[in-house]
Amino acid sequence: MGFLTDMLYESIHIPDNKPQKEVLINTPNFKKYHEDWGKRGDTALIAINANNQAIGAVWYRLFDESNKGYGFIDRNTPELGIAVREEARGMGVGTLLMNKIIQKAKEAGFASISLSVDPENTNAVHVYRKLGFKDVEVVGTSITMVYRF
Repeated sequence: MGFLTDMLYESIHIPDNKPQKEVLINTPNFKKYHEDWGKRGDTALIAINANNQAIGAVWYRLFDESNKGYGFIDRNTPELGIAVREEARGMGVGTLLMNKIIQKAKEAGFASISLSVDPENTNAVHVYRKLGFKDVEVVGTSITMVYRF
């Protein structure tokens, strides 16, 4: 779970004064994304470079009405997260990971997959829209987007 929690931390868009990893990912709003990993519906993919180093990850998890994630749509739509190490950005790793996790969710029988993104993270918003994600709503400082199969 170490690399995935590193990537969870990296995926949280806080441009200034971002709290330390252990503090931030263990707040109630973010702990739900990694606590008890391995439940039904939990799926993760890790990108490895030519030197066998992990350079990015994408994952999804199911939530319900009593424990909603930021990109919650419904209890049958997994919410995904993604992060790529800074040195590997801009090389297509994120797009590759997104395409693979979309395929995995489709193969698992889900009808859709969702995510939450800060509108100020314009590169990510652009990539998600290019992949076919559609805006559902804006809540606070994030856009909830959905990809329907």
